[in-house]
Amino acid sequence: MGEGDTWVNALIGGVITLVIAGFVPFGSVIGGAVAGYLQGGDRNDGLKVGALAGLIALIPFVLLLLFMGSIFGALGMGAGMGMFGPNGMMVGFGAGFGAVVLLFALFVGLIYIVAFSTVGGWIGNYVKYDTDVDI
Repeated sequence: MGEGDTWVNALIGGVITLVIAGFVPFGSVIGGAVAGYLQGGDRNDGLKVGALAGLIALIPFVLLLLFMGSIFGALGMGAGMGMFGPNGMMVGFGAGFGAVVLLFALFVGLIYIVAFSTVGGWIGNYVKYDTDVDI
């Protein structure tokens, strides 16, 4: 947990994001800011470690999405939204619709977690070098 130890600082920021992002608005900014503050270096180092912290925090989110997608798929959600194909079998749109919903959720997760954590990394680096705040 030292200045320039990118992966450790990113892991710390990712864990902080995981712990607080569920109940603190823009918690990913806070996790990225902690990682950027710990990282030191220049602004690009803060951006890099913030993005890595966001990617680390994104892994459980993606696993949750895959789990939820398998649950909804197993329950046959959206099976009634189909039509009859040429062989008389029901051709459902549920799987395609579910995939679109999961991709949209992944996109929102990328923006909310990774992009905001990257901004937080920049902010943390800024606070460390350009303010009088000493943590």
